[in-house]
Amino acid sequence: MSDFTVSLVQTSLHWHDPAANRLALAEQLAAALAGPGLTDLIVLPEMFTTGFSMEAATQAEPSEGPTLAWLREQAARYDAVVTGSVLLKENDLYYNRLLWVRPDGSHSAYNKRHLFRLAGEHRVYTAGTERLVEEWRGWRIRPLVCYDLRFPVWSRNTRHQPYDLLLYVANWPQARAQAWKVLLQARAIENVAYTLGVNRIGTDGLGHEYSGDSALLDMRGEYLTQAGAMPTVLTRRLHRQPLDEFRQQLPALLDADEFELR
Repeated sequence: MSDFTVSLVQTSLHWHDPAANRLALAEQLAAALAGPGLTDLIVLPEMFTTGFSMEAATQAEPSEGPTLAWLREQAARYDAVVTGSVLLKENDLYYNRLLWVRPDGSHSAYNKRHLFRLAGEHRVYTAGTERLVEEWRGWRIRPLVCYDLRFPVWSRNTRHQPYDLLLYVANWPQARAQAWKVLLQARAIENVAYTLGVNRIGTDGLGHEYSGDSALLDMRGEYLTQAGAMPTVLTRRLHRQPLDEFRQQLPALLDADEFELR
């Protein structure tokens, strides 16, 4: 299988201003990616149009809203999948929904399973129940959202639905930055997979600060790149051969526990 290129988009977010966020992100991508063919996957933060908001009644978009249209435009422009989570309303329910949008305009979705109780997210949004593993250009990819990072069973790589790349989109506050770093390493090591986390920077409308620390790690848990606390688009190539060789040398997934989540 061929190698695979990922682009991690770390940015500050305008509070409750989707149009401003879409414009700023489009400008950031245009400055970092001159055109199509330079990346296979563009990863945006959690709730990238609003910031991490519990004001769903006033901020939620319909599932076929302007942000999905914008994601389709960006995916077509760069000939890459574009993913990130958005605050959406569907059938009178609110979701923190990750959208996985392909260059041809088709898309998949994953509703965040683990809702952040400390912020009251579980009282506003409906939790997801379905896993999503996408195959894109020969790579199997498992996208998850923020607080999911704390739950290794839900993140687990399995023999029946394996993946090569695990990713988390997040609004992870600076106050718990150490947990972000350690848990990303743990998920990479235990799942024997490339792992990335994309976090925002800046201060949200509630005064919470975000230090970024977006990162890409290999299957050993070693950092391939880190973003620090500055706005940036990190584009890196993932090599298939080292992953395959490492899994042959350490076939830990063959010994993983097999059980169903309830």
